[in-house]
Parts: sequence; structure tokens; C-alpha cells
Amino acid sequence: MTWRCRGDRGQAFPIYVAMVAFLLFLAFSFFAVGKASVLRNESQSAADAAALAAAQSARDDFGAGFYASLLKDTLNLFLDESFAPPCYEAQRLAAANDADSVLCVPTSGYLRDRVTVEVEGRAPVDSPVVPGTERRFAKAKATALVEFRCPRPKAVDSDGDGVQDLFTFTCSNGEILEITPDDAPPWETVSRTLFDVRLVDQ
Repeated sequence: MTWRCRGDRGQAFPIYVAMVAFLLFLAFSFFAVGKASVLRNESQSAADAAALAAAQSARDDFGAGFYASLLKDTLNLFLDESFAPPCYEAQRLAAANDADSVLCVPTSGYLRDRVTVEVEGRAPVDSPVVPGTERRFAKAKATALVEFRCPRPKAVDSDGDGVQDLFTFTCSNGEILEITPDDAPPWETVSRTLFDVRLVDQ
């Protein structure tokens, strides 16, 4: 009887080792999935921040062209023309979030300009049980919208010289702006009222 018990224990030992190995494999696999999910969320945060930074910087650059378009009565053309997104801002914010900007693309359209940014995280998944993960990096994409939220302004020629010298904007956020192009207010004081910047679904 004693010999038989020892034999049973000897047969059970490989099964015990196999079960422990299987459980360790599952644990490492769950860890890899969890790490990949965390890295994906971090990359998405980096993409969101990068897209917003590029869009906000683009809005900051609109001032000269916007005021010039009022003087020339070409506001519609200005709002519809293409623009160059400041992708250096996208890269700066991506880097601040431990990622790199791999794509920065503008899309222009009347009253609606978009900047799409794709980033790649710098930290690999690097799971010991999933082959190839040492070269797998989380990627994410985000699009920010720069939207003109004030309908065409009411223009006034106060001195009758044929040149519109006062423009009144009634914006969707309820604010009313009066702008005299030849004595325009600093762009940073009016840009956030005229143009909204926000993330949008791709």
C-alpha cells in the first residue's frame, strides 16, 4: 500500500507542474492584455492632446487672414481655404505624453476645419509569452475640429465711403462681437469666441 501511494504521488507531480505552468501562462497573458489596454489608452490620450494642440495653434494663426478678409469682403473665401496645421504642436504634445506623432493631416471645408493626428506610443507591449510584442507599439488617432460659430456678420458703412468699417457678429454661444478691421482687437481676445475647438468622432 505504501509503494502504491508513492506511485500515485509521482504520477500527480507532472500534472501539478503542468497546471502551474498553465496558470502562469494565463497570468502572463492577462498581464499582456492589460498592459496593451493601458498603453492603448495612454496613446489615445496623447492623440487627443496632440490633435487639440494642433487645432488650437491653427486657430491662433488665423488672425491676420481673418481681419484681412473683412477688409476685402472675402470672409467666405477665407473660411473655405486650406490651411497648414502646426504639426510641430502635435508632436510636442505627443512627446509630452510619451508618444510620437506619425500622422498630421488637415481637412478644410466651409466653416469646418479638421486636424487628424495619429500617434504611436514609445513603450512596447513586450510580453514574454506573446511572440513579437517587443516590437508592438500602441497606436491611436484623434480628430479635432476648428469651427467658425458666428453667422455672416452684419456690416456697417458708417461714413458712407463704400467701405464696411464695422462688423457685428452674433455667435452661437450668445456672445456679440463688434470688430472694426482697421482697429481690430487682439486676436487672442476674440478667437475663442469666433472659433470653437473640440474633438470629434472620426
